[in-house]
This record gives sequence, C-alpha cells and structure tokens, in this order.
Amino acid sequence: MALNNPAFDNPAFKEQRPGLTPPAAPGTQTASAQHAAVNAATQAHLEGLYASPSAGAQETDRMTVEDTVVKTLSLFGVLLVTAVIGWVWTLLPVTQANPYPTMMPWIIGGLGGFALAMAVTFTSRKKVRPGLIFAYAAFEGLFVGGISAYFEFIWPGIVMQATLATVAVVGVTLALFASGKIRASAKATKVFMIAMVGYLVFSLLNVGLMLFNVIPGDMMFGLHSTKIAGIPLGLIIGLLVVVMAAYSLVLDFDQIQQGVRNGAPRKFAWVGAFGIMVTVIWLYVEILRMIAILRGNN
Repeated sequence: MALNNPAFDNPAFKEQRPGLTPPAAPGTQTASAQHAAVNAATQAHLEGLYASPSAGAQETDRMTVEDTVVKTLSLFGVLLVTAVIGWVWTLLPVTQANPYPTMMPWIIGGLGGFALAMAVTFTSRKKVRPGLIFAYAAFEGLFVGGISAYFEFIWPGIVMQATLATVAVVGVTLALFASGKIRASAKATKVFMIAMVGYLVFSLLNVGLMLFNVIPGDMMFGLHSTKIAGIPLGLIIGLLVVVMAAYSLVLDFDQIQQGVRNGAPRKFAWVGAFGIMVTVIWLYVEILRMIAILRGNN
C-alpha cells in the first residue's frame, strides 16, 4: 500500500476522529441556515467514515496484498512442517551398517508436487482450489526436506548456505520491486520465456542422459558437472537460472499488484501465493545445486 504517495495526501486517506474538526473562524457565518445544516451533516458523515475501521479482504471479498502475504506464509508453514518429516525420513535408515540416506521423500515429494502444480495451474483458470494448493505445499515440503537432508549428509552446512542465499535474493528482489527500480516489461518477459524453454529442454536432456547411463556415474549432476575452461557448466547455468528466478519473482509481484488494482476476487490471492512458492522453491533448489557443485570441486 503506497500510503506515502502524494496522490494519497488527502483527508479521505488520513485517520480522523470525531470531535477533532477545527472550529470556524470567529465572525464567520454561512450564507444561509440551510447551507450550514447541509455542511454539518456532510461533515458528521465524513467523520463517521474516518472513525470506522478500514475494510480488508474479508469485508470486501477482494484480493489485497496483505491477504496474499498471509496466505503465502500459511503455505510456507505447511511446507516447513512436511520438510521436517522429509528430513527425518531421509536420514532414518542411516546406520553404521547402512551409511546411506534414502531418496524416497525426495522422489515422492517431487513427483507429487509436480503433478499437483500442473493440476493447480490448469484448474485455477476456472476455479481456485485452495485444497490443491495446500497439498502442493505439503508434497513440496517432503521434496525440499528430503533433498536438503540428502545434500546436508554429503556436504555439512550446505542447507544453511543455500537458505541464506535464497533469502538474500528474494529480499533484494522484493526491495528493488517495492522501490520501483525493477519492473516487468514485454521485452524482458519475452527473453525470459525463451530462456525458460531452453533451460527446460536442457534439463530434460540431462535427466534422460543420466537415466540411460550415457553420462558417467561419477558425474553426480550430469551435464552440470562438465567443465568449460575449468568452470563447471552447472555453475554458469545456475547463475543464469538465479537471474531468471529473480525475474520470475518480479513477474509474480507484478501480477499480484495487478490483481489488486483490478479488484480481483479474494480467492485469487491463493494463486499469487502459489506462484511465489513455486518460484522460491525453484530458486532454493538451484542455489543448493550450485553450492554442491562448488563444494564438490574443492
């Protein structure tokens, strides 16, 4: 809410309380008693409006930034709970006889999250289903907790590094967007979509080569582990993906803002919260992989 915008420098947007109306100057009289009565009634009505609480999303049934933030936090709360389950599940089989964590939470969470993300994306065009979005957050929690525990088992301290880096990128992006220094544009969005398609094709190719054992087993991240001039390809691609994820956040913020301006129904705040969660998880996983590649080459 741009409360400091000069356009809002109006009594209607300032907090008022009954009884604080300045008295009329001494000796000043209205043109007629009827005109004075109308002015008094209007003033009393305005003061009553100023004294009443502001209408939020619940009262107006319209999308607001504040309501979207609350819904986003609730989804991340669900994600954190199931992430703990995924973390414990991943490390549960680790013993002296079996010193390897399981990948089941990682696999189940990833596949379930992908299926639910597709369902939310296609069904929300007709009807927003918060239950599906909460289910997505729960499955993604298993995925994030599982992959985090697996990487932490191999590279201790990596989860904290990836978390701090993710928070930093999200915070800087949000600050720049709020300050108006970065905005989505048609040209930048077109470049972003082309880059996304290219990255998707590369990722599918990489997964296919790994599944069919075309890539040597010692290359944990497949094509990402190959080096160009001594620099891991995954690091180069990862930096580009971080930029892409940051721009995706800008698109999310911009769409939420547009929805609020358009007076979209309150239920669409769930869609905005879902979009932010998808982007932040993508950003976190990419940063986690980048740090793993760097630490694996040291």
